[in-house]
Amino acid sequence: MNRIVKWLPLAAAALLASGCALQPAYERPAGAVPAAYPAGPAYMGSHPASASASAAVAANTTPAADTGWQDFLVDERLRQLVGVALANNQDLRVALLRVGQARALLQSQRGAALPQVNLEASGTNGRNNAASASDASRNRAVTHNNAVRFEAAWELDLFGRLQSLTDSAREQYLASAYGRQAAHILLVAQVAEQYLAMLAYDEQLAVTEETMAAARESYRIVKLQFDTGTTSELDETLAQGTLQQAQANHAAQQRLRAQAENALAVLLGQPLPPAEGASAASTTPLDTQRLLADIPAGLPSDLLLRRPDVLQAEALLRAEYANIGAARAAFFPSIGLTAAAGTASSALGNLFEAGTGAWSLAPSLVLPLFDGGARQASLDSARIARDIGVAQYRKTVQTAFREVADGLAARGTYDVELQARRRDAAAQQRRLELAEMLYTNGVNDYLTVLTAKTDLYNARISLIAARQNQLAALVGLYRALGGGWIGRTGDAPAAADAGAAIPAS
Repeated sequence: MNRIVKWLPLAAAALLASGCALQPAYERPAGAVPAAYPAGPAYMGSHPASASASAAVAANTTPAADTGWQDFLVDERLRQLVGVALANNQDLRVALLRVGQARALLQSQRGAALPQVNLEASGTNGRNNAASASDASRNRAVTHNNAVRFEAAWELDLFGRLQSLTDSAREQYLASAYGRQAAHILLVAQVAEQYLAMLAYDEQLAVTEETMAAARESYRIVKLQFDTGTTSELDETLAQGTLQQAQANHAAQQRLRAQAENALAVLLGQPLPPAEGASAASTTPLDTQRLLADIPAGLPSDLLLRRPDVLQAEALLRAEYANIGAARAAFFPSIGLTAAAGTASSALGNLFEAGTGAWSLAPSLVLPLFDGGARQASLDSARIARDIGVAQYRKTVQTAFREVADGLAARGTYDVELQARRRDAAAQQRRLELAEMLYTNGVNDYLTVLTAKTDLYNARISLIAARQNQLAALVGLYRALGGGWIGRTGDAPAAADAGAAIPAS
């Protein structure tokens, strides 16, 4: 036994290196990201997709991930709402608590690799009533056995099973931290998009109320003409229908506006607070909102380093590699050491006197021989989980690439669309003026006026929707490029697990 104890540390050191080899080396999946962003007519208004052009833009403009959301979002009221959401949003709080939970699980797994030391105090009383007549202790007095001892148990991780499990727990912890960061960035974008939707509904309501007032006045005049016999019932019916349609649109837009505010309240984690400071005076109109539209897209490979959801997927993939190492190590012997030292006596009063010391050492080795294929199935499952992780990582990268490409296409086309819609709205306004003049002079019928009013209304509503979509697309591009984590440009980015703490019991 002494020889075994003497050579055991040397054997452990010799086998530790071979145990590390059981965990496969991690390799980032290749070919997940294209070499450049798409190019074509839709991207003509955006930044060039070539590496040299992107590098030149990046040299002169702060990347999205380094641009603070308080600098990207110009509207003071919107900044206020984002600050409230970051402080009160429940999804973000859950993400932060999950980081603390993952940290606790990592510490628990680390503790499993250390010796477990316990203090045990025991006392037993008994009497031997054996049936054998030859038993010398039969029917004797009650016996006592009292003991106090320290016990230590330690599993020697010669094949890296516990280390692989610790590595897996650490990657799970990192994944939760990146998930919290992704939730933070998404929340900033969601608040901005919902706020823009509210502004759009406000402006649509204003247009509808203006149209409804004009339709009401028009109907009053046509109704008066019909009552005096100077116009037909068809014109009166058309004017009434226009008014009813405007009222229906107004009610629908009021409903959508209220629902948008309710959705924003959920993001904030509370009802909308009153405006403060400069934002209390007025809210920037939708058509004059100015967001930072000159954020460079950078190179596609930058997404692997900037997007927290991509980093989260990669951490989860590394965890699956570590789980393979743990599954492989289960095929090898499990070696444990259990030691105890203390004092024992039949009399409680003599428990700590000289000569009552006791100790024990119990090495154990468990060699798996047959388990019905359970260990092999566990290893197969770990390998399949690794392959699933590879596919999920590729899908995450592809989704990130697509979101950036969509944002670039939106930035490259919305300016042209908005210019065309503004010209169309102006043309429809002039058309209505001409139609009303011709109708007043008896040249055209009222249907021509009605058609012109309807087309003007639709053009103005479409212009508002296009402006909202443009701003929402810019917010989406900012988020897709990893922007929204820092508050101010130039601030040092906080760690992804910042603020995550294990609650006190």
